[in-house]
Order: sequence, then C-alpha cells, then structure tokens
Amino acid sequence: MRYHTAAAVITAAALLTIVGCTTEAEPSKPADKPSADAPTEASSVDSTELTPEQEASIRAAAGLPEKPVGEKRTALLAAIAKAAPDAVRYEDKAVDAARNQCSAINNGSDKVDWLASQRFTYKDVTTTEAQGKAINEALKDIGFCNV
Repeated sequence: MRYHTAAAVITAAALLTIVGCTTEAEPSKPADKPSADAPTEASSVDSTELTPEQEASIRAAAGLPEKPVGEKRTALLAAIAKAAPDAVRYEDKAVDAARNQCSAINNGSDKVDWLASQRFTYKDVTTTEAQGKAINEALKDIGFCNV
C-alpha cells in the first residue's frame, strides 16, 4: 500500500513540476517571428496543461489541501503560531510547510513530528520535534489536512 501512495506522491509532484515550468526566449537572442501558417499562442494547446479538476485530483491523491486564502489562511497561521510562535515569522513559508505536512499526515508517515520540525525550520526559525507534534495536532484540530 505504501508503494502505491509513494508512487501517487511522486507522480503528483512530477505533474505539478511540469505545470510550473515555462520556457522563455534567451535575453541575448531575439524571439523568432512566427510564420504566417504557424498557430498563434492563443490557438495553440499545451498538452501538458492540466485542468483545475485534474490538479485537484492530483493534490488529493498526494494528500495536499488547496492553498488557503482569507479567513482559512488566518485561522491556519493562528493555529501554527499557537503551537510554534516563530514558525509563522515567514507566513508564506508556513502556509507551504503546512500544506506539505498534510501529505505526511494523510499518507501515514512514521515520522510526522520530525517531518514537521524539519518543514517549519527555515532561515532563522528553528522548530523542535515537540513543536512539530503540536503543529500536527493543530493542523488536525482545525481540519486543515482534510482533503
């Protein structure tokens, strides 16, 4: 069962990476002008582009919740701050760490507390394993990881 979960997480990560990739013309070279019979940018279809439904399905398979906004983001940051006050010093990093931590929680990782301590340690913020455990409990209590 863990192999299927790992495969789903790896596949999801690969697909999300592909979606995030873009190509740009090198700054030192002018962009080629399209020929008259070439499809325009608006009419061409990128075969690697995923629909919102596909992205949501991949996130759910990986155990990742959507990025919270508004009141949900505020509630998430407050819950993390209660468990580990320094962890929210960089709010965007804390939100990303929380989303990634849900993957470990939802997929039954053996070291969720340690993983939380690692995910919420960045720059000049150090999170202990005890704080990681408190963060995990907070994420569960507010239902953030329910996907």
